[in-house]
Amino acid sequence: MKPIMGDISKDIKSSFKNNKVKALINIKYTSNWLSSKEIDFFKPYGISPQQYNILRILRGAKDRVKVQIVKDRMIERAPNATRLMDKLCDKKLIERTRCEDDRRVVYVKISELGLEMLATIDDNKSMSFLEKLTEEEATLLSDLLDKIR
Repeated sequence: MKPIMGDISKDIKSSFKNNKVKALINIKYTSNWLSSKEIDFFKPYGISPQQYNILRILRGAKDRVKVQIVKDRMIERAPNATRLMDKLCDKKLIERTRCEDDRRVVYVKISELGLEMLATIDDNKSMSFLEKLTEEEATLLSDLLDKIR
């Protein structure tokens, strides 16, 4: 196993009551750190991590879906999901249509331009902040996070 790179105790200059509290603080600290890295990663594409999530959901859906379904599937529940989708529409990355039978229902679908952007992002290997984990460590980490939930 690789040596531990950082230590939350040193990073935030604090000690902890026990290892469970330390793990909780570490998860929160790392979450904020990862959010910052994600924002930097997506900046050149002109989208936010939440907008990327919407594009991925729509790519996976294959066809148009109701806006509410996208909101329900988002990793990070965004109260401003409609506004995020408006911006994606403005950039021509998604297409929006109203239901013929019920004007209150709105459908969204990823556009060709959106699919092209996702392909470019998928090809970008610059998520170097994840390189420190081996595949086995990533699996273990994911399993441990699932166990917490």
